[in-house]
Amino acid sequence: MSLYAQATRHARRMLGVLVLAAGLVLVTDRFYGHSSLAFAAAIVMLLVANAPMLRFNCPRCGKNAFFRGPFVVPWPNRTCSRCGHDLGSPTPKNADG
Repeated sequence: MSLYAQATRHARRMLGVLVLAAGLVLVTDRFYGHSSLAFAAAIVMLLVANAPMLRFNCPRCGKNAFFRGPFVVPWPNRTCSRCGHDLGSPTPKNADG
C-alpha cells in the first residue's frame, strides 16, 4: 500500500473521530448540560487519534505528507512538496524479506 493511500485512510479515520467527538459533546450537552469534561474528552480523543499523522513522511526526504510549509492540512499530498517524489507509488518491500 502506498504512503498516500495510508495517509488517506488516516484522514478518513480522523473524519470519523471528529464526528464521534462532536457527537460526544452534543449528547453530553443535550442530556447533562454544558460540561467542560466533555470538551476535554473530545480534545484528548482527537489528539490521541491524530498522533499517527507524524509517521506519514516522504521516504526520500522525510517531509510529512500533511504539511504545506509550516501549516498542517487535513488531506495529504500525493506528491512530496519538498522533493517531488510520487507518494502514490507502491512502497517497496525490504530487501531483507
